[in-house]
Amino acid sequence: MSIFRRARGGPGRVTVKEAAQRTGHGNAEGRGEAVLLDVREPYEWQAGHAPRAVHVSLSALTAGAGLPAHAQARPLVVICRSGNRSRQAVELLVARGSDAVDVVGGMQEWAKAGLPVVGARGQGGTVA
Repeated sequence: MSIFRRARGGPGRVTVKEAAQRTGHGNAEGRGEAVLLDVREPYEWQAGHAPRAVHVSLSALTAGAGLPAHAQARPLVVICRSGNRSRQAVELLVARGSDAVDVVGGMQEWAKAGLPVVGARGQGGTVA
């Protein structure tokens, strides 16, 4: 049984606040039951991403790329820039047997909510 709610007939969706809680970005310990999976392209990831997020672009997933070992058996919270690619990625991942939801509004809403964004060198990043 999934820990995420699902819309009838479609993949589940969560707000950025729910995503932060489930991935540990919303607590002092920095631990959550789910993995934050960023499916944006490499240049977008390098400009800015959530700390501790895992990066596998939608294009790589579509081409058959798998998830890193530590993300394979855990629930996934999938994020992109605005929410379109993450919805596509969730459909693909769910079809492959993963427990996954997408983040409504993506990294744009993540940053707008004041959640942390780091660049390629681990310092302040921007959403590209």
